[in-house]
Amino acid sequence: MATIDGLPPLREVINTHDLVAKKQLGQNFLLDLNLTAKIARCAGDLSACDVLEIGPGPGGLTRGLLVEGARRVLAIEKDPRCMPALDEIAAAYPGRLQALNADALEVDVMAHLTPPVRVVANLPYNVGTELLIRWLTPQIWPPFWQSLTLMFQKEVAERIVAKPRSDHYGRLALLAQWRCDAKIVMHLPPEAFTPAPKVHSAVVHLTRLPAPRFPADEAILQRLTAMGFNQRRKMLRSSLKGIGPQIEAQLLEAGIPPTARAEEISLEKFCALSLIVARG
Repeated sequence: MATIDGLPPLREVINTHDLVAKKQLGQNFLLDLNLTAKIARCAGDLSACDVLEIGPGPGGLTRGLLVEGARRVLAIEKDPRCMPALDEIAAAYPGRLQALNADALEVDVMAHLTPPVRVVANLPYNVGTELLIRWLTPQIWPPFWQSLTLMFQKEVAERIVAKPRSDHYGRLALLAQWRCDAKIVMHLPPEAFTPAPKVHSAVVHLTRLPAPRFPADEAILQRLTAMGFNQRRKMLRSSLKGIGPQIEAQLLEAGIPPTARAEEISLEKFCALSLIVARG
């Protein structure tokens, strides 16, 4: 059976290397190479970029990235069983794929990458949100990456792009949209994966902004949104009372009704409030 790159079909690769997906590693393999190439295209022109991929598994997306012209791919895989399959891909693309058997949460990726860098990954379900938050909250902005093209459970993807007054709007939306343009670029049904998860998936593309969208005090913004959304059904004058006795006046100064709830407040208003609180 012919494939897009002349390498064996992924089902054959999985059988050859006995790669049964492990639930404890959050593994759900995407086997359709046409789909993986489509995801790679969602990341834009990769020909002048190094690409960071987390959780490549048997290498379906890895192959899509290489077929679509990625200059070089760094694939970090925690499961040692997948390394022989990734090594076979590396042999077919000399000098363009480095596969590391490591925990992505512990690797200094910039020791292996040359800018500009794009991140493209079908993230393992069990570490996906944690990795996203790390990438969105570096000590220095702009970060090492130009864009993130990431697959999540559909509900997580909707939380990233959510707008005020919607069910999914919360801290993750504010964090992502403060520093990025974020949009859902692709939906995938459970049957696209092996094994099929119980949920639908979606690919989100985040493009970094040169600077945050609105001026804000980052530490206070984090505190305000944590307090507000941890008690999202309470009025802000109640959920934010721990900020100090002047919080009601500060809300009014920011143009926020003290009786409003966190889910009703725009990113711009939260940023304005953070500066007012920081001023004291």
